[in-house]
This record gives sequence, C-alpha cells and structure tokens, in this order.
Amino acid sequence: MKKTRKVYVGDVAIGGGSPISIQSMTTKKTKNIDEIVEQINAFEKAGCDISRSAVNSIEDAKAIGEIKKRTNLPFVADIQFDYKLAIAAVENGCDCLRINPGNIGGSDKVKILVEKCKDKDIPIRIGVNSGSVHKDMIEKYHGVNVDSLVYSALEEIKTLEDLDFYDIVISIKSSDVNTMIDVNRKISKLCDYPLHLGVTEAGPLYQALVKSSVGIGSLLKDGIGDTIRVSITGDPLEELKAAKTILKSLGLRRDGVDLVSCPTCSRTTVDLDTIVKEAEQRLESLKLNLKVAIMGCPVNGPGESKEADYGIACANGYGFLFKKGITLKKVKQEEIVDTLIEEILKDNKDEN
Repeated sequence: MKKTRKVYVGDVAIGGGSPISIQSMTTKKTKNIDEIVEQINAFEKAGCDISRSAVNSIEDAKAIGEIKKRTNLPFVADIQFDYKLAIAAVENGCDCLRINPGNIGGSDKVKILVEKCKDKDIPIRIGVNSGSVHKDMIEKYHGVNVDSLVYSALEEIKTLEDLDFYDIVISIKSSDVNTMIDVNRKISKLCDYPLHLGVTEAGPLYQALVKSSVGIGSLLKDGIGDTIRVSITGDPLEELKAAKTILKSLGLRRDGVDLVSCPTCSRTTVDLDTIVKEAEQRLESLKLNLKVAIMGCPVNGPGESKEADYGIACANGYGFLFKKGITLKKVKQEEIVDTLIEEILKDNKDEN
C-alpha cells in the first residue's frame, strides 16, 4: 500500500497505513434530527466508519451538534457553494468538511473558512467529479478527462496549501470506471494526500456493485486508496454491505464471516438457495473472522467445506457438518442452518 499522510476525521484515521475505512451518506434532510440519528446509528451497526450528510441550510448546520450527541460516527458536512454554511457546520461540531474550494466563494472567503478549520482542527475533503471540472482545465485538456480532473484537483489542493493548510483528503470521482481508475492512479503519483475512492453516480444496485467492485477493487489491489464509498441508487445500507465485501475479498477487513457457496448444478439435491440465504441473514451480524462454506453436492462439497472453518457438504437431502476438516455430524436439510449456527456460536461465544 502506498504510504500517504494520516488525517483524522473525528477519531477515525485515514491514510498513513490506517485500515481502509468505509463511508456512506445519509438520505434524510439533516435538519430532521430524529431521522438522521436513526439512519447514522443504522450505518454504525452495518459497519460504517464515517457518515456524511448534506448541509443545505443554516437549520441543517445547527442540527449537527445534537446529531453528534446521539451518534458515534464522525460527521462529515457536505457543502456546496455557500462558505457561510461551511463555517456554520464547523462551529456546530462537524468532524470534516467536504467542499470544492473553487465553488465555495472567492479567495477571501476560502481564507476565512480555512482559518476556522485550522482553529478547530477540522480536515477538508476536496471533492472533484466530472461535473465540477474547472472550465480552464476543460479548455486546456480538451474536455472532461483524466488530465482535466486531476489538474483541477491539484489546483484545489494548491489553494489550500497556499493558506498553509495540509489536513486534506482527496476525492476524484467519475461514473466511468476506467476514468475513475486512471485519475486515482495518476493523482497518487503526484501527491501524498489520502484518497477517497468511489465510482460516482454508479446507478442501481447490480450495476453499482459491478462498477464499484471493479473500480475500487482494482485500485485497492494496487495499494491505492485509504477510504471508500460504494455509491448505490437506493438503500445506503446496501452500500455498506458491498463495501465490507470488497474489503473482505481483498483481505483488508476481517470483522465478519466470509460465506462461500456453490452456484449449484443438476447434482444439487437440496434447496441450496434457501439454505444459503437463511445462513447469510443469520451470519451477517456476527463479528467473527471465519470462513463458512455451504456446498450443494458431494463432488466439490467435502473438499471445499474442509478448507473452511465451518462447512456444510450436502448430498441426498442431508448436510454433513465439518469443522476445520473434521466431519462432525450428518443432519437433515431442514436442520442444516440451525445446526451450523449453533456450532459456530458454541465455539465462539466469548468472541462475538
């Protein structure tokens, strides 16, 4: 992993070799405190590390203090255009600002805001995407592309550095996966600020999952990236499930069960789809670093199950329960999930 500067958003470290953090964004109006608190607390339960909310009014900004009293996750205030809202968010206790310095106001307003962030030790996340590229960069680099995105971000960074401000996180996003990968590879060579990875406007669930897995996963595999968000049109809790799965798939996060199951074929003799869905639902809340395999037939089932911490190999309407390669028992199809969960909880009652 590339070594980047370490920046603290609340008590969560980003960069500098820290664990890759997961972020999401609330969908309720920030001034509706009860709704936001409920959503942020659901984020935390689902594995989120940092929560972001749009601050579109002074009422939104004034709500931050009460929201923070009733939640645990660091609060990122997302500001567009109005530097006064950014100042109000800082004064009311946000843990980080997400802004584009180029659209927050003139240089005098940016200076006022930066001084306020210095006083409160509040980092700034610079956000650049395909819709916020500087016009001069579009002209210079002939459109919205990798170069115009990267050099727009570098210009924003220079604006803050000229004010002696270095507590910065960078986010350059695109809805095009190849562009998103290329801009982050390029910016990672040109500066050492921590990078927030994500494919913006990725679309509905399945499209977003594929785009984000390819884009975010490719960069993380190359050691690029310090914090991530999987953007999905829909329930933000799905974003968190996807982000955790990406990190677990790359061995970057180990708090949760890795469930392995076969795609089924004509040799399958049990209702594996139903079994796996029930097991997934019941295993989801466990904070155990375990591999669990549920296989549908006796061909690959025993071998795969024996490689897992716990495994089920099915045959002729029964399931054979394995633990670290040892066969424990044979159970009926309708008892498979209960037996598996009972065995896991019995062995790990002090760890979960």
